[in-house]
Amino acid sequence: MLAMVKRKKDTLKEKELIRQCKKGSPKAQKLLYDRYSMGMYRLCLRYVRDEFEAEDIMIKGFVKVFRHISNFEQRNNVSIGAWVKKIMVNDSLAYLRKRNNFNMVASSHAEDIAEVDLSPLAQLSEEDLYALIDRLPDGYRTVFTLYVIEGYDHKAIAEQLHISIGTSKSQLSKAKAVLRDLINKNDLRYGS
Repeated sequence: MLAMVKRKKDTLKEKELIRQCKKGSPKAQKLLYDRYSMGMYRLCLRYVRDEFEAEDIMIKGFVKVFRHISNFEQRNNVSIGAWVKKIMVNDSLAYLRKRNNFNMVASSHAEDIAEVDLSPLAQLSEEDLYALIDRLPDGYRTVFTLYVIEGYDHKAIAEQLHISIGTSKSQLSKAKAVLRDLINKNDLRYGS
């Protein structure tokens, strides 16, 4: 019961924060930025790898958030954090598409690729897991992150990246195979 009361209280705080941001309050905008910027920076960095580019995408994403916050409506329990995250993911993917930075190989035989057991990933620290993911080639890393971490399905990934569903499945399978090999080698150092 206490958890429900606390969650409701947090929601009210969020609603008030959104209301103030919609009014253009710089103080509320700073609070919203401070609350989400570090996590959104890390999210952008997972996609683009370059610290300066990730920061630039994140800052431009927040400009978009504040420009369009009047359109945000809390429906279906979608939080402001989820809405901000969606903007950051979309902007990161737009950056990658613009730079043609996916390096994906189309595959019509994605169904033929064996499923890879990634249960050893559960035993890694978050830092080690992200270090391994960061070592994946751009296409593998992008699809893996969208599918496994962000929870998108292959149809949504294909639409976002302008690739086929088969290519999405293939990139995911190949990413899992590379991760499995890295884990088996117990090679958790940063970089290749």
